[in-house]
Amino acid sequence: MEVLLLGIYAFFVWLVFIKFKWLPWNITSQVIVITLPIVGLTILILCLNIIAPPSHDIRVINYVVPVNPPVRGLVTEVPVEPNRPVKKGDVLFKVDPAPFEIAVKNAEAQIAQLKVQLITAQASSRNLEQQLKSATGQKDALEPKLKLARVRMQQFKELAETGAGNKFDSEQAQSDVQNLEGQLASIVATEAQAREKLGAKTPEGEQDEVANVRAQIVRAEAQLADAKWELSQTTYYAPANGRVVALTLRPGAMATPMPMAPAMNFVEDEQWILAIYEQNEVRKVKDGQEAEIAFEMLPGRIVKCKVDSIMWATAQGQLPIGSMNSAGGVAPIPPNCVAVRLLLDPKEKDLFLAAGAHGSGAVYTDIAREVQILRKVFVRVKSKLNWLILKLH
Repeated sequence: MEVLLLGIYAFFVWLVFIKFKWLPWNITSQVIVITLPIVGLTILILCLNIIAPPSHDIRVINYVVPVNPPVRGLVTEVPVEPNRPVKKGDVLFKVDPAPFEIAVKNAEAQIAQLKVQLITAQASSRNLEQQLKSATGQKDALEPKLKLARVRMQQFKELAETGAGNKFDSEQAQSDVQNLEGQLASIVATEAQAREKLGAKTPEGEQDEVANVRAQIVRAEAQLADAKWELSQTTYYAPANGRVVALTLRPGAMATPMPMAPAMNFVEDEQWILAIYEQNEVRKVKDGQEAEIAFEMLPGRIVKCKVDSIMWATAQGQLPIGSMNSAGGVAPIPPNCVAVRLLLDPKEKDLFLAAGAHGSGAVYTDIAREVQILRKVFVRVKSKLNWLILKLH
């Protein structure tokens, strides 16, 4: 653009000094003619760089999602093709679900078996309560009998010693006492055992055996949920609108969850437009200001935008204090530069921009709007020059 201004200036100099000779062409006029455009262009460009800062590095950035199979398995279907539009929710690939269906059935069977064990444990708990009641009742009924048997044994013993009674009756009474004592000891042991088992309870008041089975059921249900999740991951869907690139997955291949070796890359349609500036160029740039871009892939067209924000966080602002990650922002930018995010004008919503599209443009600040028309001319001239394909072969 500077060449164009100099050409116009030279034309008028030729008219004034050479063609019509309105002014003399001497040393003084020659110095003035040479000095004036140098000073004028310098002042003009310096002012324009403040009130309408240009950027010769405007990039279109798309989100790229590395697609890794969540589960390991044999790939049975890959219905997508590379570099073709894909809608959100479309199937990208499928893994053989048979092993995961078997895992789900095994987990369901295990839960069913544990539920039967739970019913058995609950029934056993109720039986222990009945055993305790029965043992207590038998003990209460046996103690008076034992007491009476001991009295009779003593009586038969005294009669036998005095000769008034039969020795056989004394021995029989003693045998009856021993028999009742054995029965009582057995009942007391049964009662103590039942009390001990019933006393072994969790803080929630549930018997240990029942609580243990319940815990096993919870673990089995978690395993079932995990198996169902893995089964659901055998079909992988597109996370957004976009297209697949670097597709390496084919039917018959073994899908493996390897983050360092994705099966494909998914390029989303959502885009960022970033204008790269030196740090001192954005001091007058604010959100909502107008911007224009001349993309190389769209010669002759001016794309209208608005400033969304200035990305103040840069890679140079990070130190490896808690991490060795040196990447900053959406895409790497040159050192000592900041990126300004631009949003397309609503009228440009249907405009197609390839990921990686490059262009140049300017942001128009809120000061000296009358002078900014020169920057708009510069941008339009650059857009027209994009028609030129400067190749020698």
